Amino acid sequence: MQYTQGQLGRIFALRLEHGDLMPQTLEDFCDEHGVNSGMAIMVGGADDGSKLVVGPEDGNVMPAVPMVTALAGVHEVAAVGLVFAGPDGKPALHMHAASGRNESTITGCIRAGMVTWHVLEIMLLEITGLDAIRLPDQLTGFNLLQCGMMDPDHEQ
Repeated sequence: MQYTQGQLGRIFALRLEHGDLMPQTLEDFCDEHGVNSGMAIMVGGADDGSKLVVGPEDGNVMPAVPMVTALAGVHEVAAVGLVFAGPDGKPALHMHAASGRNESTITGCIRAGMVTWHVLEIMLLEITGLDAIRLPDQLTGFNLLQCGMMDPDHEQ
């Protein structure tokens, strides 16, 4: 296990509007406002055709080959995610959403592209003082969180 400790920074309430794209909209906001790490909670609507990564094709094959599904119809969304700087130093969001319509729910990562249906509301909690970054992992193909990478004296 790796860890780092930080403090609560600023808190932002955001309302995305019809057609706004996730995760790009939140990542751009974080970049513009200097949010390098934080937690985001999102509720609202995802438009028809929004895409979710719903798992690897085969959990035994690395690097993982993602399965992507498109939402058929407008869905209600509840999601939680984390923001950390990616390999390029820019904020990168890792967010999983439960998207429901009628009696069906699809859960997955929004990185494939979620489109706002009229409103998505996000509570973004900035966390400062963390010594963490997302770096490419050759085995999995993911950008994995690495703690203690900026402090050479930090012991894992």
